Amino acid sequence: MTPRNTLTFLAATCLAAQALTACGPGSPEAGRPNTAPPSASGTPSGSTGTTPAPTTTSPTRPPAASGSSLAAGEAFISFYVTLMNHASETGDTGPLLADSDKGCIGCKGIADFSRKVNAKNGGLKGDYKDRLATVKEIYRGADTKKVGGSATIKSGAYEERPSPSAAPVSHTPGTGTMEFTLLLRDGNWVMYEMQINQ
Repeated sequence: MTPRNTLTFLAATCLAAQALTACGPGSPEAGRPNTAPPSASGTPSGSTGTTPAPTTTSPTRPPAASGSSLAAGEAFISFYVTLMNHASETGDTGPLLADSDKGCIGCKGIADFSRKVNAKNGGLKGDYKDRLATVKEIYRGADTKKVGGSATIKSGAYEERPSPSAAPVSHTPGTGTMEFTLLLRDGNWVMYEMQINQ
């Protein structure tokens, strides 16, 4: 996983994970791991080393990511990766933060970084977009307003330049794990807390 997204908030995640109970494989809401290719709005330009053209419109929550089911939670994770990529492309963190809880430290960390370092201002070049490989697990706990789980995220080869005068830092393709807790707000899931580990 990309260092730009690596944030450690293990204590909060562990506490949330302890409160959650795993769903069985036969759960009708759970759906299946996301094996479909990413949507066009979340797909990287390839590993050609070129920077994709920034999108001009904010991503819109797909119908599959609406509602309070576990399947909607799983689809929301894919949508959230699209929101992170939009922030990395444009520096526009409004959509990401709109679908994040105000207390989500990991979400705020990604937003703060993306405002400073993004493709639009030349801070990222190459295959910097994250791709959701699979939602490995998703849990519903005793608190029916929260679910948690983990997902596998991949990134390509890219360059990061923290400031215009800094030397670019090269990153090789990588795979990381996103641990997440979602919160039900106004009938839809939002990111409550998250951490991405390489």
